[in-house]
Amino acid sequence: MTTPISMTVRTVEDVLALVPVVLGFAPTDSVVMLTFGAARSFHARCDLPASADDLPGAAAVLVEPAVTHRVQHVILVVYSEDRWLVTEAAWAMWGAFERAGVGVLEVIGTDGRRWFPALGERPDVPVAGVSYDVSAHPFRAEAVADGRVLLGSREALRDELATDPVRTGRVVAALAGLTGDPPRAEERAVEAAWADGVVRDHVVGDRAGDIPSDADVARLLRGLLDSTVRDAAASSLTRWTARGHVAFWTDMVRRTPVPMLAAPAALLALAAWQAGQGALAWCALDRSAEADETYPLAALVARVLEQALEPEAWDGVCEG
Repeated sequence: MTTPISMTVRTVEDVLALVPVVLGFAPTDSVVMLTFGAARSFHARCDLPASADDLPGAAAVLVEPAVTHRVQHVILVVYSEDRWLVTEAAWAMWGAFERAGVGVLEVIGTDGRRWFPALGERPDVPVAGVSYDVSAHPFRAEAVADGRVLLGSREALRDELATDPVRTGRVVAALAGLTGDPPRAEERAVEAAWADGVVRDHVVGDRAGDIPSDADVARLLRGLLDSTVRDAAASSLTRWTARGHVAFWTDMVRRTPVPMLAAPAALLALAAWQAGQGALAWCALDRSAEADETYPLAALVARVLEQALEPEAWDGVCEG
């Protein structure tokens, strides 16, 4: 789930330009939902199933949060080069939303180059669809000016979180140089205060924007094995500092050996949610699962994303 950007949509091309802006990447083989009329609008994406038999399950993924948040209307965009599947998905989605009492304003089908009305032909739209190019659309320019990164695909977004072998190797060496066991109960307060300080300094302090040293990354990773230290490391996370935390934890994830990924990747997911970057949050959860598929904080962030909870629902306090 992704929090909204204030942009006025007037045309189909506006909708198609808005989608990569709110997601952070250009989707393929996906169904994207834009919501309207709720107390707080949000947007969501799910994978388009390869089989029509699986479409009801995909529809449920989008319908549930729409109903929970009393969404009045949605626009759906179905991305696929398989026009038959787009049409099947359009009718399945339309039916699921209508049965749930959520109005469907439009279902747009697109292969990324041409769009067409997915619920049936219209006299004002050619059967072959309408060619479009949103690369120079004002929405994109506005997003870039706002500091948002727009990538070409979800795979490109995942690549932003890929392990950097050279930098990770240096952190592994620094970990090997640490002496002693992880902090005992009586040492947690000291280690928690240090973790809070080093993260806060790199996010909002004198070293904001700088990357931490290998030694600091190693010490922080060892500390994050303890939930008290982990929660302290997230204590400066708010909606106003979220972007800085996203940058900090993205760097941490790229430098973390896989067995220790659960905590830093879950913290990145939490920060991404606070920053309104739902797709990045899901990618971070995928990385967290590489180390621990049942990590409690990751499971908690997954639940708030699935339920489309507002960032304001989180007070910067980690639980779990």
